[in-house]
Amino acid sequence: MPDALIELFSEEIPARMQARASDDLKRLVTKGLLAAGLTYAHARAYATPRRLTLAIEGLAAESPTRREERKGPKVDAPEKALAGFLRSTGLTPDQLQTREDRKGAFYLAVIEQPGRPAATILAEVLEGVIRAFPWPKSMRWGSGSLRWVRPLHSILCLLSDEAGAQVVPLTVDGITAGDVTEGHRFMAPGRFSVMGFEDYAAKLKRAFVVLDAQDRMDLIAHEIAQRAFALGLEPVEDGALLAEVAGLVEWPVVLVGEIGAQFLDLPPEVLQTSMREHQKFFSLRDPKTGQIVRFVTVANRETADAGATILAGNRKVLAARLSDAKFFWENDLRNVRQIGLEGMAEGLANVTFHNKLGSQKDRISRIEALAREIAPLVGADADQAALAARVAKADLRSDMVGEFPELQGTMGLYYARAPQPDGNPLPEAVALACREHYQPLGPGDSVPTNPVSVTVALADKIDTLTGFWAIDEKPTGSKDPYALRRAALGVIRLENSNQLAQPMRLRSALYKAMLESAGAALRHAGHGLSDPDDDRRARKEKVEHITSVMSALREKGKNAEIISDLLSFLHDRLKVHLRDQGIRHDVIDACLAMPGNDDLTLLVTRAEALSAFLKTDDGENLIQGFRRANNILTQAEAKDGVEYSFGPDPKLAETPEETTLFTALDKAEATIAPAMQAEDFPTAMAAMAALRAPIDAFFEAVQINTDSAILRRNRLNLLHRIRATCLQVADLARLEG
Repeated sequence: MPDALIELFSEEIPARMQARASDDLKRLVTKGLLAAGLTYAHARAYATPRRLTLAIEGLAAESPTRREERKGPKVDAPEKALAGFLRSTGLTPDQLQTREDRKGAFYLAVIEQPGRPAATILAEVLEGVIRAFPWPKSMRWGSGSLRWVRPLHSILCLLSDEAGAQVVPLTVDGITAGDVTEGHRFMAPGRFSVMGFEDYAAKLKRAFVVLDAQDRMDLIAHEIAQRAFALGLEPVEDGALLAEVAGLVEWPVVLVGEIGAQFLDLPPEVLQTSMREHQKFFSLRDPKTGQIVRFVTVANRETADAGATILAGNRKVLAARLSDAKFFWENDLRNVRQIGLEGMAEGLANVTFHNKLGSQKDRISRIEALAREIAPLVGADADQAALAARVAKADLRSDMVGEFPELQGTMGLYYARAPQPDGNPLPEAVALACREHYQPLGPGDSVPTNPVSVTVALADKIDTLTGFWAIDEKPTGSKDPYALRRAALGVIRLENSNQLAQPMRLRSALYKAMLESAGAALRHAGHGLSDPDDDRRARKEKVEHITSVMSALREKGKNAEIISDLLSFLHDRLKVHLRDQGIRHDVIDACLAMPGNDDLTLLVTRAEALSAFLKTDDGENLIQGFRRANNILTQAEAKDGVEYSFGPDPKLAETPEETTLFTALDKAEATIAPAMQAEDFPTAMAAMAALRAPIDAFFEAVQINTDSAILRRNRLNLLHRIRATCLQVADLARLEG
């Protein structure tokens, strides 16, 4: 069985496209081979800046012969039917067979497709893949019709086995496949032939090309770590930059340079961001001070002067870039000293947040009002929370964030710690909130614990959710342009990762925020009703929608449908969050059905306790007993047309098992009620677990549907008491199984 080697050699492929391109090459070629009947043992794709490579092991030498029987029209069918059948099969009348079944004689076409050599199939598949390759962006060059990400120079396509290697005959847009490739552009110019993948990889390495992107990443990371250790420094980890740089070089050479002393007082995040974004440099920091003091660049070649010329040029360009950053930093600090962060935030009145929700300044006012409401629940100082809300987004008006938007929040922290017009910095809790109110940014991001940060973060995310709900811009399918799912998950994690001072009822918080958001949207939509007809109609529809939202909020309050819809959205995100922690969806549904489901902390505590309870033998068996009681009771109530919800009389107990169950229920209810009042779910469920044995014994010894109507009614009322006792903890009827 031969092995196949494919290389598509071109001008430099953008680093961001290489990984996907290598995967696409593997997927499309192997899919085409399998569709043509060629099997293979293993395939692996590689990418460097100038080549895509695919190595296939154990390829079948040829495709199998295929035999297909296709039933045709009856023998006495009209001539047109026979002609159509012949066209579809590509056969002539004398090549047809006749067969008979219960309905009579009919024509049968037996179509045989002989196997084809692997070389023929591979050439056919590869040409199709090259011509229709799914590059995000592609180009044409010269007079040809082929489109590729950059001009394609050569195609290497080989089949090799013990007997040797053969070039697969293939020509695409004037480029004929061969057995030659090229090494490093500068260190090993010239072309050379190869015999197979092992020969190819070995010769490339001798020609200063590291074929595997992961190997290049490992080499770079190892060399940076070694250089940093020798200098008593530590590298700042940056996986995305590492992957990108590995896609820029074929022979990585790590060089360490010095940052000018005049720039070392810049915040480390500024240095790192500027070097990463503009120069693709890694950062080395002093572990004692946390300050970034050196940069690392990765060259694509070795030089006679050990990279001295490269470093000199890089230092010169870096100095120009950091001079800009230093100017932005000093200018921003000067503005802070003159007008303060609050003064800087006034400029946000001219920055649109959303064309239906007004400016960033409008939004900050809403967040401030909501932060004052939330602060007592979180245990934060309301005045500090309000101040933090007013300045948290002020750095959006800074020169530094204008240059590096990813530093929003981080620069706010530094500017809040800088002297304000009164000569003093803002309180540290406010400074931390400037950075932390954006968190958590995703499932893996940390959650703030500073009460002021938590307060502003909750207010920010709740305002985002209610604002876009008010203007009917909800996520649809996989589309979520305003990251509302992330905001909802942020609310959930903020509540459940922090011990709130008081329970937070989301319905009330969402209602108050929705009123503010809808009011802002209504004011904004009302502007411009004198615009041209099309614009006026669109604005009129906006006004009508927001007016209906406001009417519903005023009429139904926190129980308005739009509030329930948003709460359901939060519950859906909570389900995903808890499922990732191993809590079953039916357990979550059982807890959501209980009162107080807008208190996410209470909801999670209940779900965790129920999940742990169900993993015990007592829990699982008690659920079976509950189901049995619930089923019998439900059937009896449906049959009799009455509700058996009156208190059962212990005096009518005929058996010891009945008496024991009455006693056990009394004891359990005495524990469960106060435990539920104290939101002590483990204690309540432990009391429920004690009911397992008496309920099992009751069902073993007692006949519910006895001939005595009095006893039957009393026992059904007893079943109702079992059901009511168990349902105090969660809606166990929603559990599956």
